[in-house]
Amino acid sequence: MKIVYNGEMDKRLCKEVLGETIPAILESDPDTIYLDADLMSCIGTLKYGQQHRDRAIDCGIAEANMAGVAAGLAMAGFKPLIHSFGIFASRRIFDQIFLSGGYAKNDITVLGSDPGVTAAMNGGTHMPFEDVALYRVVPGSTVLEPSDPTCLVSLLKQCVDRPGIKYLRVGRKSLARVYEEGSELPIGKAPVLRDGTDVTIFAAGIMVHEAMQAAASLEQQGISAAVVDCYSIKPIDRETVTAMAKKTGAVVVAENANRHGGLYSAVLEVLAENCPVPAANVSVEDEFGEVGTQGYLQQRFGLTAAHIEEQVKAVLARK
Repeated sequence: MKIVYNGEMDKRLCKEVLGETIPAILESDPDTIYLDADLMSCIGTLKYGQQHRDRAIDCGIAEANMAGVAAGLAMAGFKPLIHSFGIFASRRIFDQIFLSGGYAKNDITVLGSDPGVTAAMNGGTHMPFEDVALYRVVPGSTVLEPSDPTCLVSLLKQCVDRPGIKYLRVGRKSLARVYEEGSELPIGKAPVLRDGTDVTIFAAGIMVHEAMQAAASLEQQGISAAVVDCYSIKPIDRETVTAMAKKTGAVVVAENANRHGGLYSAVLEVLAENCPVPAANVSVEDEFGEVGTQGYLQQRFGLTAAHIEEQVKAVLARK
């Protein structure tokens, strides 16, 4: 992989990338089948779905039933990829995914779009902060949150043939460009995007950009902050988490999710067993979502580069 981050947003919207990648996966693998809950138009797959109704099935606004259909298709030898907004792709279908999917050993890829504050104007009812925690507790599950469109393509392609329940959460809008197009991002790894000696910032999804911005600002203040892209939340890269914690002696975890059961919990579990160091989080506390633009919501819930800087300084004071 090649890191090309320069602070600029990728020209591709994630929904456009999904609209190209999902059909490409279907065309390259006849055993893969795509199910959606009346939201194909939201991620750019509607045209393909209308032309290939045997490969792209609209299950309607019946997400739990869609998960059951996916389990049945998996039992028949297919590789189902299902999509809905993150809130419906997690909490609403959790029982079906847990039992008909995980417990029954059926391999299903679940794509949850617009997680956390990226749900924006859809409001609190459509704003999942708890989806990471839910999927992390499914035995044998994989939980992913790509940091840019290139990462999204790489992870989604890997999910198709990966056993178990796979949950990939991503917004539909723009992400900052982090990796050179065509880069492969292996599941279970956590690339170090920026090295540092004073503190390590572990981040995922939209918070990778915020972490890189914070690290650049901190450098001007004499603080050396490393940034690690934890796009693979489960399995987490235990080796990299431990090594960077030992190197810097302090960590901050930044995520667009509830810290209880999310990336913060995943990192702390590794640190507690291997390298206890001062740690802080930039994530959502015990709160529900609300209506607003993504920019407003990031300020409202403290998910910005400025908030990361504050937590870095606070955790360094505890070293």
